[in-house]
Parts: sequence; C-alpha cells; structure tokens
Amino acid sequence: MTVEVTRLASGLTVATESMPHLETATLGVWVGAGSRSEQAAEHGISHLLEHMAFKGTTTRSARRIAEEIEAVGGEINAATSVENTCYYARILADDLALSADILADILTRSVFDPEELERESHVVLQEIGAADDAPEDLVFDLLQERAFPDQPIGRPILGTPETVAAFRREHLTDYLDRHYLTSAAVVTAAGRVDHAQVVALVEDRFAEMPTGAAPAEDTATWVGGEVREVRDLSEAQVTLGFEGRPYASPDHHAAQILATVLGGGMSSRLFQEIREKKGLCYSVSAFHWGYRETGLFGIHAATGEDDLDRLMVGLGEEIVRVIDDVDEAEVRRAKAQLRAGLLMSLESPVSRASQIARQMLIWGRPLETREILEKVEAVDRPQLLRLAGEIFLGSTPTLAYVGPVGGAVGADAFAERLTRRA
Repeated sequence: MTVEVTRLASGLTVATESMPHLETATLGVWVGAGSRSEQAAEHGISHLLEHMAFKGTTTRSARRIAEEIEAVGGEINAATSVENTCYYARILADDLALSADILADILTRSVFDPEELERESHVVLQEIGAADDAPEDLVFDLLQERAFPDQPIGRPILGTPETVAAFRREHLTDYLDRHYLTSAAVVTAAGRVDHAQVVALVEDRFAEMPTGAAPAEDTATWVGGEVREVRDLSEAQVTLGFEGRPYASPDHHAAQILATVLGGGMSSRLFQEIREKKGLCYSVSAFHWGYRETGLFGIHAATGEDDLDRLMVGLGEEIVRVIDDVDEAEVRRAKAQLRAGLLMSLESPVSRASQIARQMLIWGRPLETREILEKVEAVDRPQLLRLAGEIFLGSTPTLAYVGPVGGAVGADAFAERLTRRA
C-alpha cells in the first residue's frame, strides 16, 4: 500500500491510501488546531466548535446532515484533541462524493444558529459534569493540568462551565477564521478510493475554505507538582507523570517501548508485580503521549485507601528497577507489541486515514511503515536505560489523585524516593 499526496493550489493537502480489497472508505479532514490553540477566554471552544459543525449549514439542517449520511449506511463523527481536531465519515466506497460534500458543508458553511448554540452549550455542560463525576477520567485532566499549569496545553479539552456558557456565535466564527485554514489542514482518505477522484472532489467541494497562515502557539513548559481532590469514593485514582519526548524526538519510539515494558499489557512489570504478585489493584498501566515540543510519560492505577501507600511504594520500586536494568527479552516483547499494533492498524481505513493525517500534520509527509518499523527495531537496551534515567530522574514528577487520598505521598517525597534508591 502506498500513500499518494497532492498539495492543491489553495494550500490544502490531500493524502490517500488505496485498499482495493475493501468495499468501504474513510474520508476525513484533520485540522492542526486543538485545545492548546485556544486563548484563555476561548477555553473549550475547539470542542464546542466540533459539536456545532453538525448543527446546520446554509444548505442542510442538523437533521438532514444525519439523515443523508445514514441513508447510505454511513456514519459521521468528530473528535478534539490537544493539538488537532478531526471530522470524518465512514461510508461505502461508492458514497465517497456524498461524504466529501457533507464534510465540506459543515466546515465551510455552518451557520452557528444562536438557538442551536445555546442548546449545544447546554449539552457540553452536561458532558463536563459527566467527566467530573468520573474520577477515572478526571484524574487524567488533573495530571495534564498540573504538569503544564496555566498553559493552553494543560487545560482540559472540554473547557469550563464558565467559558462554555459565555461563547457566542462571533467567538466561533472568529476561531474558525483564524485556525481552519487550508495551510493548517489535511484531507485524508483510505479504503477503496482513487486518489485522482478524491483530489477532484476536495478541489471542488473545499474551494471555499479560507487560506492564510495559522497563528503560532505558545511553547509548552513542563512544571510538575501535585494535585489531589479528596472525595468519598471506594477507590483512589492515581496518575503519575514525567516529562516525555516530542513526536519528532529520536527518543520518541524508545519512550513508547519503555512505557510498554513498564506497563503495556499483562506481561509488563507493573501488571505482574503490582497486580499479580501484590494484588494492590485491578489494573495498572503506563503510557507515553508525544506532543509537538514535549511529551508526557505517565502511569495510572486505582486502589483502595488502605492499599494506597503500598501501591505508591511499589510504583517507586518498579521505576527504580527499570532505571537500573531492562532485560533483552522485555525489549523484544515490547517491540513485538508495537509492531503488531502498527501492522494491525493497517487493516482499518479509519486508523489509516487518522495515521496519515497525523503524520502529514507533524512531519509534512507520510511515513512508510517500513521506516517506522526500522526506528522501532533500532531502539536498544542502552538507549532505554539512558532514557529511563533521563525521564524519571530528570524532570519534576507530577502526581494527581482523586478519591480518599488526603494522606497520599506528595510529589517531592516521591521524587526523593526515586533519587535515593537510584
């Protein structure tokens, strides 16, 4: 499979991958603007805009948008992340033109009716309330916020009740005009698609998309520290974070492998030691999120109040162990997990369209699968040991707690444990 790329005269990029053995296709528009693109008074507007895009255009009502795509058995959706927002449709391959027409319509001709905005703002307020009622979700927002305090990258994607309730139509149109530009967007398609056909559709349907340069974003600065929200719950939710590596860093794939060794599955150290041997929690995992100029290496677990101190001791012990040594067999197993995940994703048009879009937005080109696999394979044990020391001892840890956590260890004390034992 080969990715074909065309850059239109308007500045909009079109990238496709043909999967001719399929009967379906995914077409999407990825915009390089997410929650970190927002000014302080715009907190949550990226996510609200994603909702409002489906609430009516100059040619279609909200109901008609839904009915047209579902009349052909397709589905349309959107998602907002820290650094981008995507709008995509999954359809039968013969309905590609319809999906292009609807996506272009919602992104270039949305009306943002004030009554619809008031209703949808209320829906988002319910979503914010639901997230606050879910401690397993809230603890991740608190982790990000404490790691990057008072910065756009650290703000929760959903916004706050105050900011969301204050948005008016002009706020949405102003944000759209500044960020939803041809230079900051990529249209991708994967499945049974023909590149020339997709290019022609995009050139025609997205002719109204504005051009220009998107505003520069603030550079993120890792701070770290601790935050705890004491609640009367049966479980204590814990996230522990350290500064990770950017997407383009030579250590990005090594950070992914390190996270897999430490907490990436049932064979990982954290699962085997913390859950299986010590029985301190039901689930425990490690993860690595890359951003443009920084990253977040994290651990998540949940346990009862009586086991919280033992859990934190155990996490510290496993971090020290991975700083001291990584077994070759663990490295091979982690690489196999990453390879399998990548190769399996090649079979999904949705995954491929998303991967290609992210690559285009980050590197300006699609990455060959072989290239990614070679980078994963090139990671060796010395690199992982060096990186483990740099990540776990080189940045201020971030601790976020939700639940019966009043007496939980603080970030400074936890950092001292790592330094003393290492």
